[in-house]
Amino acid sequence: QVHLVESGGGLVQAGGSLRLSCAASGSTLSIIGITWYRQAHGKQREMVANISRDGTANYADSVKGRFTISRDNAENTVYLQMNILKPEDTAVYYCNADFMMGSLTYGTWGQGTQVTVSS
Repeated sequence: QVHLVESGGGLVQAGGSLRLSCAASGSTLSIIGITWYRQAHGKQREMVANISRDGTANYADSVKGRFTISRDNAENTVYLQMNILKPEDTAVYYCNADFMMGSLTYGTWGQGTQVTVSS
């Protein structure tokens, strides 16, 4: 099993920055990739950024050039550096890990962290 804990959310003015952390514990060697999602009030959850085991990163078009996903394997932590924040980035941010158990793939979610960007 894999357990995820997000941190780093908060209130920031438009144009500011925040760094979110997603700390993994448990069977971390089984993790295939970690994805940051966000869900704004009244909207569907959307993918923000993903990083695979080999370090390949992908981003939603809405955050390209502003957000950077990275990983610290020694700390079993994935970061989401968010720069030039906009009010529309306001959402609860969740991290999700895909991991293998035997030949099957499972997913697990963290509890989420609130990001609020004021105009």
